[in-house]
Parts: sequence; C-alpha cells; structure tokens
Amino acid sequence: MRIPPPLKAGDKAVLIAPARKVTLEEMRPAMQDLRDWGLEVLESKHLYGVQNQYSGSDAERLSDLQDAFDDPDVRLVICGRGGYGTLRILDQLDLKGMRKHPKWFLGFSDLTALHMRLYQEGLASLHGPMAISWNGKTSTPTALAHLRSMLFGPAPSYTVTAQSPELTRTGTGTGRLIGGNLSMLSQLLGTPTDFDTKGCVLFLEDLDEYLYHIDRMLVHLQRGGKLSHLAGLIVGGFTEIKDNATSFGKTVEEIIFEKVAGFDFPVCFGFPTGHWPQNFPLLHGARVRLNVTHAQTELIHLPE
Repeated sequence: MRIPPPLKAGDKAVLIAPARKVTLEEMRPAMQDLRDWGLEVLESKHLYGVQNQYSGSDAERLSDLQDAFDDPDVRLVICGRGGYGTLRILDQLDLKGMRKHPKWFLGFSDLTALHMRLYQEGLASLHGPMAISWNGKTSTPTALAHLRSMLFGPAPSYTVTAQSPELTRTGTGTGRLIGGNLSMLSQLLGTPTDFDTKGCVLFLEDLDEYLYHIDRMLVHLQRGGKLSHLAGLIVGGFTEIKDNATSFGKTVEEIIFEKVAGFDFPVCFGFPTGHWPQNFPLLHGARVRLNVTHAQTELIHLPE
C-alpha cells in the first residue's frame, strides 16, 4: 500500500467538491487553518458551482477531481463536503496521475466510494474531517490536531474509552484498515468497486438512517461475505438514527452485534469516527493493530 509522504510547509492543497454544493463562507475556516499550517491553498475551478444539490454538473465535478489528482504539484486534495454525487463520477476517474504521484486525499461519508476505489489501486487515503467540518459539527480541536499530525507526521495512535461494554468483544486483530459509511459500502457490492474484507479491520459509520435500513444494509454485507473473515470491527458514529412508529426493537449496537455474533474477532463500539465532533482521521488502507478491552480501545498505525 502506497502512503503519501508527509506534508511540509509550502506544499499545495486544493479544495474540491465532488458531491454536494458548498459556499465560500463554509470553506473559509478550513482554508485559514490550512494556511496557518503552512500550506498553499487552491480552490478548484468549479468549487462553488451549483447544479441543483450538486456543486456543478457531473462533468464539472469530475474535471476538478481529475485535475487535482493529475497535478504533480498538489500534495493534498481535500473535499469540501459529502452528501451525494461521488458515485456518479467514480467510474470515469483516471487514477494514472495518482499512481505516479501519490498524494493525500481527505474526505468521508459520500467519499467512502472514492476511498475504496483508491484502495483497489493500492493507494492509502484519509477518512476524516472535510472542509465544511471546520464548523465544529464533525470536528473538534482534538480531531483537527490528529489530522495535522496524520498529514505532517507521525501518524497518531488512538486510545479511547470503551462504549457499550456489554456488547464489546475483547481481543487483538491486525490487518488493513478499510471501511467508512455503511450506506456507501452497501452500494458498492456487486459493482466494479466491490471490496474484499478478508483479514481486514473494518470500520463503519452512518447518519440519518432508519434502524430497519441499518439492519438491511448489514444483512447485505453479511450475505456478501463481508463480515465473515475480519481481523476486527470498529463501530463509529451512527448519528440521527430514526425509528418507525412500530419500533424495530433493537439499537444500532444490538443490530451490529447480532450480525457478527458467530465470529471471534474483536469488536468495539463508539469509536470517534463519523458524523460527530470527534471525527478522528483514519488512514484508509494502512496496516493497523486493534486492541479491544472492556475498558478501552487502542488503534495503532503500523509501518508498511
């Protein structure tokens, strides 16, 4: 797996919006912080474009993403926000430039699809705060400090207090760290961006879904063999989850644990990743060691 070299002062970062539209006001806090970190911040041609909910047409959004990946002088590509739209341009993207000049790619949620596309090509990427996250909704000073460390080195390791200890499954697992947004992962099954989880540490998060839909997507992953041979499972934020008038009868944690009850790999809940303020950056595709006890979860990034 190819991990981009650490950033240094003077490196170029470009803001893109491959999905939902953004405004200059929403981008300013991130742009200022990135400049304070010593980076030269560029704005993609169609960053503030508008076509209904998107930041421009499919062709315009693809063009910005392609230009950012192809430019050998750009060292960081940071997404303005998620929403929906990445899947529409995923198959048209040419990754020759990224393979020749690997660079940091940062985003989460809808960008899970692109993380998996990069993973197929042997390219590590960063699941973490996007530019719109600098408003504090999905970032805190701690999360941003971890992000800076991840980008400039060294990659941080995390030790967090255990959540849902009654469902926690203790143990240690080592493997490639992959995953992201559950809704996006379920959409990739049976497509050219399908993925193999065997021997991997899988992490999951999601936002604004019904409990029955969470169950349905996990059954989809289960039937596709994605939960059978994991080295570990990290459950992040499942926020703004809804139920019907007739209750589904299980919590998100109970739904997930039910799907992996027959296996023996470690499982932790409430890890700080996803659509909540403590959105710690995860090095997608990297080798990690996951240590889970009833008291805490430890995630260590390992050398290649």
